[in-house]
Amino acid sequence: MKTDKVTVPGLIKKKSEGEKIVFLTAYDYFTAKQLDAAGADGLLVGDSLNMVVYGHENTLSLPLDQILYHTEAVSRGAKRAMVVGDMPFMSYQPSLEDAVRNAGRFLKEAGAHAVKLEGGIEMIDVVMRIVESGIPVMGHIGLTPQSIFKFGGYRVQGKEETEKTYLFESAEALQEAGCFSIVLEAVKSKIAEEITKRIEIPTIGIGAGPGCDGQIMVINDLMGMDEDFYAKFVRRYFNLGQKIREVGEQYAKDVRSGDYPSKDESY
Repeated sequence: MKTDKVTVPGLIKKKSEGEKIVFLTAYDYFTAKQLDAAGADGLLVGDSLNMVVYGHENTLSLPLDQILYHTEAVSRGAKRAMVVGDMPFMSYQPSLEDAVRNAGRFLKEAGAHAVKLEGGIEMIDVVMRIVESGIPVMGHIGLTPQSIFKFGGYRVQGKEETEKTYLFESAEALQEAGCFSIVLEAVKSKIAEEITKRIEIPTIGIGAGPGCDGQIMVINDLMGMDEDFYAKFVRRYFNLGQKIREVGEQYAKDVRSGDYPSKDESY
């Protein structure tokens, strides 16, 4: 198992050497500890937390203090992996001062190593100001869930010529502004591959095909925790939701029958 601490220069080096980058989401200490031991390069405390942990329909209502709380837990579990805190909706959009102050809280209070924020060309001033403050920034373009109402739903990006132009220009502008990597979400594979070739910083894909420098997935999706959720790009490695239900059913049966606890399980 790799033991060297993952850093911003280290991730950029991985791209230059053609080594694929592995990111996963994590929202708690135990999961972070296990994924860190498994060799993940980075752990994103995503605002997807609002949906997969708290059951909301989208990411928009997630409070900043809530994701900071979860980021702190993940930071305690990660020894090698880079921890990236996802800046929630309206924590960076209102003003440059808000953006810098709130980004700083992820590092100062929650132990993160970097922050992620959504948006392309329109967010360049925000990115530059945060980076100038000494805080590493991961960009995020394509399908940006905080803008879901603008898009009119969860739809693949890069189909229209205007979308392609925006994605190319945004990727190059984010790199120029100082981002150390860019998440490409739900972007047409050919577009994502071309962006990856054009820029020198790593691209991390989610539903953007194999041409990216790395991939990120929501751990809950990989583990099959929600059987009702399906997306084309998700590969389920386990059916944890079903297993939890089976354990609960067996436990209830054992309790009701008097089988649990046995004499050996009693003091």
